[in-house]
Amino acid sequence: MSITYAQTKLVKDTVPALREHGERISSIFYKTMLAEHPELEDYFNSVNQKNGRQPRALTAVILNFAANINHLSELIPKLERMCNKHCSLGIKPEHYEIVGKYLLQAFAEVLGPVMTPQVMDAWTKAYWMLAKMLIGREAQLYKDFDSWTFWRKFKVDRVVPESDNIYSFYLVPQDGKRLPKYLPGQYVSVQIQVPGAHLQSRQYSLSDAWTGDHYRISVKRDEGSKYANSVSKSYFNPGVMSNILIGQMTVGTVINVSHPAGEFFLDSNNTSNVPLVLISAGVGVTPMVAIANSVLETQPGRQISWIHGSRRVVPFEEHIAKLRSRNRNFRTSVFKTAITGSDTLGVTYNFGCRMDLSMVDQEDLFLQHGGTEYYICGPEQFMLDQTEYLRSKGVSQTRMKYEVFSTGDLAFKK
Repeated sequence: MSITYAQTKLVKDTVPALREHGERISSIFYKTMLAEHPELEDYFNSVNQKNGRQPRALTAVILNFAANINHLSELIPKLERMCNKHCSLGIKPEHYEIVGKYLLQAFAEVLGPVMTPQVMDAWTKAYWMLAKMLIGREAQLYKDFDSWTFWRKFKVDRVVPESDNIYSFYLVPQDGKRLPKYLPGQYVSVQIQVPGAHLQSRQYSLSDAWTGDHYRISVKRDEGSKYANSVSKSYFNPGVMSNILIGQMTVGTVINVSHPAGEFFLDSNNTSNVPLVLISAGVGVTPMVAIANSVLETQPGRQISWIHGSRRVVPFEEHIAKLRSRNRNFRTSVFKTAITGSDTLGVTYNFGCRMDLSMVDQEDLFLQHGGTEYYICGPEQFMLDQTEYLRSKGVSQTRMKYEVFSTGDLAFKK
């Protein structure tokens, strides 16, 4: 089902109107589809459904694809991220049939008489052009997963606090079989039954170098946003999965876990020795631990600079200090915004403020090396700020990688 030049033009001509009504499209699409296919609730993040991020993200991907249908190379990273996420959730080819049906129905409702039979045919071809690209790439990923393509039972073996609000879960496969290798920085999906809701899945970075007998994820408690009134402080939109995992998943609990996936990783099969700069904040520390542990285990001579921002406590603080003391090629710079009496300048922190890369010793950023690789993970605005600084210093976008925990993409400045 190829798309002609004339059909491509029909699709592009409707993109502005569809963008203008993106929220309405998302609302119509999800409401109708989930009403008629409630089983798909098991695949969607209920929090992102409520806050609108997931519907907006899907609509944005479809419209960006349509607007760039003749030059798709710049969309490849976004599509790769989507395919990895789909495979970690067990999305199947038949799901694209359902999504396409209700998405095009939503387009038709919004466009009204503009959605002529010719326009509908053009959009149908455009949708399936994208769907087949995704299905093909996902088939490759599933093939790489070998026999572990969907959910596998794991038992919680240990729970270890890493800070005042981050806990590590050591997960052991219930079948006792050796676990496949993953690339440091990748994640697994964890699926549990949420009381009063459908099955829910979330992605958590693997927070250690690979071992064949267990995986480790590290989860941050999410109390939600603070809301203060004259009587007390309250919270709204608290995390669903993270709080259940921390509050209820004790040693011995069995949960569903997906095969490792994700496009944010250090290629440990590449023996490149260029410097690495790891930049993180908050729970963004988790994939960085996996990267640092893996590199120091296999390439102890490689230069690594880790720059982290925390409010009070640095997760994995003792472990990071040990890495620094054991390897002179591993250096750290810590920013803290809430210094306590137990903190010591130069020991537990280096800067008493929010992260500002201009304050870091420029040698620790390896800006003088044209091949330095930068890995960035943390809140969205944090990642945008660090990217903007590195860009101002001449670092190309191709040398920066990001882990976006939320749904959607970062809005980089042009």
